[in-house]
Amino acid sequence: MSWAPHVTVATIVERDGRFLLVYEEAEGKKVYNQPAGHLEANETLIEAAIRETLEETGWDVKPEAVVSVRLYEAPTNGITYLRVTFAATAIAQHPDRALDNGIIEAVWLSREEIVARLPELRSPMTLEVIDEYLSGKRFDLSLLGN
Repeated sequence: MSWAPHVTVATIVERDGRFLLVYEEAEGKKVYNQPAGHLEANETLIEAAIRETLEETGWDVKPEAVVSVRLYEAPTNGITYLRVTFAATAIAQHPDRALDNGIIEAVWLSREEIVARLPELRSPMTLEVIDEYLSGKRFDLSLLGN
């Protein structure tokens, strides 16, 4: 039997002390999460982060650093995810762009507003990586080798 984690990317985008999150329906619940999703074939991790952020929020972003690389086993489905979280800068918004299926809206929330929504976060990582980012944790993109 072979096993492999699902490779995903997420993006922390901060502007004026607020973080770009998605409010989405996942597994029958409405939850908040960073823009995030799966790596696709023939795509780099950085390309995946840019694509997922655009598809889920309508924002073009420029990844600036890696904040974390984590393994996470989702209690709801038992799947293990290898998640690379990037810090990125918002470049341009495409307000008329349709968002991915299941995305209700993209929102900008302060850390305090995110804490107030703890029961509605998709996973504990949503806030944990923001706190890592706020502590100044950053790794050069060259860490990824592409």
